[in-house]
Amino acid sequence: MVETSESQPDKKRVLLTGATGFLGSYIVKKLLEDGHELIILKRSFSNIHRLQDIWSEIVSYDLDKTDLETPFRDFDRIDAVIHTATVYGRKNEEFTDLFEANTVFPMHLLNAAIKFNVSTYFNTDTPLDKQLNFYALSKAQFQEWGERLAKLGKIRFINIKLEQMFGPGDDDSKFPAFVIRKCLSSPELDLTLGEQKRDFIHIDDVISAYGLLLQKVHLLNAAYQEYELGSGKAISICNFVELVKQLTGSSIQLNFGAVPYREGEVMYSEANLVALEGLGWSSKIPLEEGLRQTIPWYSENNR
Repeated sequence: MVETSESQPDKKRVLLTGATGFLGSYIVKKLLEDGHELIILKRSFSNIHRLQDIWSEIVSYDLDKTDLETPFRDFDRIDAVIHTATVYGRKNEEFTDLFEANTVFPMHLLNAAIKFNVSTYFNTDTPLDKQLNFYALSKAQFQEWGERLAKLGKIRFINIKLEQMFGPGDDDSKFPAFVIRKCLSSPELDLTLGEQKRDFIHIDDVISAYGLLLQKVHLLNAAYQEYELGSGKAISICNFVELVKQLTGSSIQLNFGAVPYREGEVMYSEANLVALEGLGWSSKIPLEEGLRQTIPWYSENNR
């Protein structure tokens, strides 16, 4: 067992998945700044470039080389699990891959957390309807298990329905990053009509919400609680793309209507912030300001 020193009661030891990804890496840095202790789960071949400058401050376990329960055995306590790892299905993965990554793996992690008396499991969820695609279905299936186990008194389960986040350093598989990159480098872009509305939230607002939830977790009395996380202001896709074009100074030709809507396309998604605002959180970064902070990174790192 790892020896531990006495820590302040508001400082926690947190086990995090997805730490080498966009969201996870920002959460790692935020929680370290807040004085928490971080343990991460990754693969031995994971690219750690996002964490290179703080790697010495993190305890890391390679899931392909060790048992999932090892970190729980190694430490006298883990206060919380924050699960951000996911597979979106954008790289032609089989539906079984999505089920394994988004349902089975977090179920094993949740079981280990329960077994070793972790008080709280934070789950990063999607607002998409489960009927839209296998990604949304696999996320919903795990959420339902988490809710059920929480209501049976096994663990506190905090479900965070995260809208469209964006910020410096995200990859092109995410729509905001894809649009920014295209506006900076392509002569034209084929799109749907763009009538669907989405809620875009800057990564700094996202991590402030995660930090606050961890800080105030002792005040969350219900075994299962759900928080919608976004800016609370939806904008049409066509207006979003036009705004990115304007801010990048691009001459790109936008071909709205060249791509059909997905079957079952969600036409409106906007976070209801009442629950988070009740804890004292609010979105601080307006969309245009957030894009102005984000676009220079893509200009400097354009491929």
